[in-house]
Amino acid sequence: MRRGLAVAALVLAASLARAAAPPEPDGYRQEDYRSPTPATLHGAETVTTPEAERLWRAGAAFVDVLPRPPRPTTLPPGTIWRDAPHDSIPRAHWLPNTGFGVLAPPTEAYFRDGLAAATDGHFDTPLVVFCQRNCWMSWNAAKRALALGYGHVYWYPDGTDGWGEAGLPLERLNPAAP
Repeated sequence: MRRGLAVAALVLAASLARAAAPPEPDGYRQEDYRSPTPATLHGAETVTTPEAERLWRAGAAFVDVLPRPPRPTTLPPGTIWRDAPHDSIPRAHWLPNTGFGVLAPPTEAYFRDGLAAATDGHFDTPLVVFCQRNCWMSWNAAKRALALGYGHVYWYPDGTDGWGEAGLPLERLNPAAP
């Protein structure tokens, strides 16, 4: 009985969260990247954690777009800087800083080349784009993948948060080489 009530509460909470989701913008999100995201992305399929796990087990390409903080410019010269570790979905390609609304040409090329590496250059390979929950970076990046011509784009809005909460494995990633 208690388990049934807990499941019903989770379903209700998820329904309310989706009902309160903001609408899809016409273009890319340009600010407030860590805020509630739309429930959908036109042209892509929005997937839940169980659906993302199924795609992962089937060998889909996974692309993580969590930003990588830059070295602070205020550090004194000679200060050792160590990037924060990043745990993500195993086998994912981490393409940091590619989910902003506007990308500089070198970052656009990095994203395009990173998607090609993740999919072995096949535009019909299932491609799952994610970040963390309430992260517009993944929404923008999935929209950008669609604009580049990828035909099977899946947007995973719960990202590493949902993956880890489900008890699925996470592994330490380094950014994909430029």
